[in-house]
Amino acid sequence: MNRKTVITVLFLICSAFASGQENSWSLTKCMETALQNNIEIKIRQLEIKRTQKSQNSVLNRMLPVVNLYGEQGYNFGSTIDPSTNGRVSSNIQNDNFYLNARTNLIDFSAFANAQKDKINIEQAKAEKEVVENEYKLQILESYYQVLYTQELLKIQKEQLKQASFNLDRVTKEVTIGSKPQSDLYDMQLSFSEEENRNLETEQLYAIKKTQLFQLINVTDVATDEVVLESYLNKRTEDIETKLYSPKIKLAELNYQNSLKSIRLERAGNLPILSAYYGYSTFYYKNIKQANANTDSFFNQLEDNKSQQVGMQLSVPVFNGFRNNKKISASKIASDKTKLAIEKEKQLLDKQIVLEEQNKRNYLQLQNKLMEKQKYAKASLATTQAKFISGKVEAILYSSVKNQSLSAEYEVLKNNLQLQYIDLKINLLKNNRL
Repeated sequence: MNRKTVITVLFLICSAFASGQENSWSLTKCMETALQNNIEIKIRQLEIKRTQKSQNSVLNRMLPVVNLYGEQGYNFGSTIDPSTNGRVSSNIQNDNFYLNARTNLIDFSAFANAQKDKINIEQAKAEKEVVENEYKLQILESYYQVLYTQELLKIQKEQLKQASFNLDRVTKEVTIGSKPQSDLYDMQLSFSEEENRNLETEQLYAIKKTQLFQLINVTDVATDEVVLESYLNKRTEDIETKLYSPKIKLAELNYQNSLKSIRLERAGNLPILSAYYGYSTFYYKNIKQANANTDSFFNQLEDNKSQQVGMQLSVPVFNGFRNNKKISASKIASDKTKLAIEKEKQLLDKQIVLEEQNKRNYLQLQNKLMEKQKYAKASLATTQAKFISGKVEAILYSSVKNQSLSAEYEVLKNNLQLQYIDLKINLLKNNRL
């Protein structure tokens, strides 16, 4: 074998290995890809940014509001001469300029709104976490549905291989006359049933994989070449950690926000202390008296300027009890959000109790299934010896072989279900695998 041939073979082996790696999908890879592709999560991320941009600090709310106004007007007929404040029969042009600045020195609503803005950002983040958590649970369930079918298909292919071997053996024995024709009919029927079961499982496997990749929004992958990774040796153990549920966190933030809403409504009954500054000037001109001795534009602006500085205290006295009604309504809304926390806790506790009961059931069943698997292997060993010596028929040996493979799959599936329950409980409790 020359050098070029060796290089070509090595390249093909590496390419096949790389391709195999690309077609192997783990649960972590599925979830990471799904979170990157999901449109709803992208929308939630933009909502977080929008809420952050909308935030105003207390200092920002206390900054003065400055406005500059300019006005030009014409008065025709009898009007007021701005220079003498006397009524004259003339046409006057007026140019007025105003600069106003106002700031609130004490405003309790500004503090309440600033705190609500911070909570709004946390609420947007919590809403995104809720969407992610529910999405992860959907992916987890879909992933293990595919995994169950994938392992079942492996078992059924072994059964089909065994059925094919037995069919060939019986066919040869019937041909040489050592077996009756009825045995061949029995084996053909058994092989046909195995083929049908295998085909149905292959079709189900293809559908389940397509549903999984549609769920994670991946369309550029040949799903018929994808193999899911199993984590039978990595089943998580029970670790006491602090409960962290996105739904409970969101409910708590809603309650905190409702308390700030009460404070905001109460601020409507509190005084507001503000300071203001004003600057104004004007220019006038008598249009009919074009040759009148009128000061220039800039001289008039300088001579007519005036300034105003002051402080204002606004104390609410009576507003028809409207604000008190708003406060009462806000308290009721706050009580509702507080009950919503308890509701979410109850729902989560109930769900975790059910999942932990399922886990105990699978653990209890595991010993029984392993015991069954041990008996099935022992039965297969003795039946195989009898089959080789010609003491049992091929169809009986095939049946015992299938029972052993089925017992093996039951143990495998039960382990997968235990792993699925562990991961689901972790997602419910801690929002992580």
